[in-house]
Amino acid sequence: MQDALWKMPAAAQAAAVRGAEVSAAELIDSHLDRIAEVNPRVNAVTQLLAERAREAAAQVDRRRAAGETLGPLAGVPFTVKESIAVEGVPTTFGTERFRDLVAPADAPPVARLRAAGAVPVGHSNIPTLILAGMHTRSELFGDTVNPWDGSRTPGGSSGGDAVAVATGMAALGLGNDAGGSVRVPAQFCGVAGLKPSTGRFPTDHRVLGPDDPGPASQILVTDGPLARTVGDLRLAYEALAGTDPRDPRAVPVPAYGEPLPGRVKVAVVADPGGHGVHPTVRGAVATAADALRDAGYDVREEQDVPRLDEALAAYGRITVTEFAPTWPVVRGLLGDGGDRYIGMAMEQSPPASVEEFMTLMGTWMSIRRSWARFLDQYPLLLGPVFTEPPVEPGLESRDRSGRERVGSGMRLCTVTSFVGVPGVAVPTGVADGLPCGVQLVGRAFREDLCLDAAQAIEDRLGVLTPVDPRGAGRAG
Repeated sequence: MQDALWKMPAAAQAAAVRGAEVSAAELIDSHLDRIAEVNPRVNAVTQLLAERAREAAAQVDRRRAAGETLGPLAGVPFTVKESIAVEGVPTTFGTERFRDLVAPADAPPVARLRAAGAVPVGHSNIPTLILAGMHTRSELFGDTVNPWDGSRTPGGSSGGDAVAVATGMAALGLGNDAGGSVRVPAQFCGVAGLKPSTGRFPTDHRVLGPDDPGPASQILVTDGPLARTVGDLRLAYEALAGTDPRDPRAVPVPAYGEPLPGRVKVAVVADPGGHGVHPTVRGAVATAADALRDAGYDVREEQDVPRLDEALAAYGRITVTEFAPTWPVVRGLLGDGGDRYIGMAMEQSPPASVEEFMTLMGTWMSIRRSWARFLDQYPLLLGPVFTEPPVEPGLESRDRSGRERVGSGMRLCTVTSFVGVPGVAVPTGVADGLPCGVQLVGRAFREDLCLDAAQAIEDRLGVLTPVDPRGAGRAG
C-alpha cells in the first residue's frame, strides 16, 4: 500500500489515517518521495516544507494514538500558492525582492485546512507577483511545466498547485482566482478547481503590509482549492467555508442551500460572447451537457450569457484604474519582460477619472443584477473554462494579438469573477493528448449546486489524474 498512497484521493488518504490503516507519517513520506521523483521535471513545488510536514504528521499520529477524533482531512498533504501566507515561511510572490518576506501567521484558508487535519508540504510556483502573465513562470523559481505536454503552459496563476495535484505530489492545492487563476490551470492540467462566491471563504491578502487594497482587489480575488476529484474538492470546500474575524467580507451562509424543486435547469453556452471556440472545447461542453442530461438535469441551449463584452470592458477599466498609482514601482519588480502583460493592459485601457470610475462602479452593480436574474432562471450555467486547448507558454506576453487571444480564451472566467458567483472546473476527457474540461457556474453561495453537477459529470466521464510528466519541455 505504501507505493500507492500518493495516488489515492484525499478522502481515501484521510480515511486510511483515521482508521489506522496507515500513519500520517507514512502518507507524508510517500508524497515527499513523489516530489523528489517528479518535481525536478515539472518545477511546481518551490519551497519544500519536508521537516515541518513530518512534524505535523507525527502530531496527527500522536492524536490518533491518544484516541482523539481526527479531522476530515487528517494527514492529507496540500500545497500553497507563493502568494498565500504560511507561518514561518517566506511569501515570495516569485520575486527576488520578497525572498525573505517571512509570514508571521497562516493565512485564514491555510489555518482552516490545518484545522481539518491537512498538512502543508510546500509553496507552489506562480507568475512573478501574479502579474507577469497567465503562464506560471517566476523570476525566483523559473518555469513550471505542464505534465501532459511540456510545450503547453500549465496555466496560472495557480499553475504550480495544479501541476502538483495533477502529478500526485499533493492531494490538494490552495490557490486563488480573480478571473480564472484556479480554473484555467485546472483545465490545462486535468484536475478539478473551485472559485467560490465572493465572501464564501475568509482570507487576508495583506502580505506586504498593513494596508488593504482597493475595491477591485477586495472583491475579485477569492482563494480556492484544486483537487483530482470533485469529492476531494467538496471536502476542501467544507473545510474552507465560514467566517473569520480577520476578514469581515466572509459571511455566515450555510455551505449547503435548500434543495431546488424539480429538475435543476442548466443553461449551456458553448461560445460566450460569440467570439469563437475551438472544436475540442465545444465538444467538451457537449459531452458534459450529455452527462448532465443522463443524470436528470434539465439541460437547455442558450445563445449567450448576460452583457459579456460590457463586463469585460468594465473589469479591465476598473482594475487598471486601481492599479495605475502603483504601476511605476511594480513595473520595476517584475523584471526583464515581466511587465509586458500588464503594460499592454495599461496601454489598451487607460485609468478612469473619478467621475468615470463612479459610473463604472454603478455599471458593475448593474451587470451583477443582470447575472442574478439570469441565474434565477437557470440555477446553473455550463460553459468553457478556456475556449482553446492549452496554449504555448508566454503567449499572453508575446505581443498584443497573443494577449488578446488569451484574454478572449478566459472570458467566461473573467466575467464570473466580476459578478462574484461560484464556478467549478471539472475534466471531461482527453483530446490530442491534452486534458479537456468545462466549468459549472452557479448562483451566489450555491457552490453545492456546482459541485453536485460536477460530480455527475465526473461519475460519467471519469478522473484523469494523477499523471507522470510526459512530452517536451523542461523545468527551471
